[in-house]
Amino acid sequence: MRDPREELVEHIPAMRAFAMSLTRNSALADDMVQDSLVKAWTKIESFEAGTNMRAWLFTILRNTYYSHFRKARREVEDGDGAMSANLAQKPDHDGRLQMRDFNTAFAQLNEEQKEALVLVGAGGFSYEEAAETCGVKVGTIKSRVNRARARLTELMGLHEDDALEATDLVTSGIVAENPSAA
Repeated sequence: MRDPREELVEHIPAMRAFAMSLTRNSALADDMVQDSLVKAWTKIESFEAGTNMRAWLFTILRNTYYSHFRKARREVEDGDGAMSANLAQKPDHDGRLQMRDFNTAFAQLNEEQKEALVLVGAGGFSYEEAAETCGVKVGTIKSRVNRARARLTELMGLHEDDALEATDLVTSGIVAENPSAA
């Protein structure tokens, strides 16, 4: 009785033709044949001697193709890495801790400063719109926003170059300079 490993090589041309009919791509077909041969080699003890080796190999190849096809349907081609760069996410536990610190610091501001920050930072109001809403002069709103941001920075122990990892856009808007408000 012949070792089944010796018979594997005889079926490579037929496997490649079958793979080409499935993939219509010579490089992918070669990859499929190679993967199938590796699988067959590692599982050769499960091949029953005296049965049809070609049918066994074609079954492995077909299953390899369908597995690849299912996996490829779920994948998105991202050659330049632009999409995957946007998918990366830092752990949010740091952001939650900073959010807790922010809430504690924000609660310590006086009501006028809170109102000015929420209108200009989170609401996206211009200084003029915020001043009109509060019934005060534009300079008063600018001063309140500036003092509130400085006080938040002090209460949270931040330095000028420190970034606050806020977990929401509202908080980011409150602590960040708002160029549209100018």
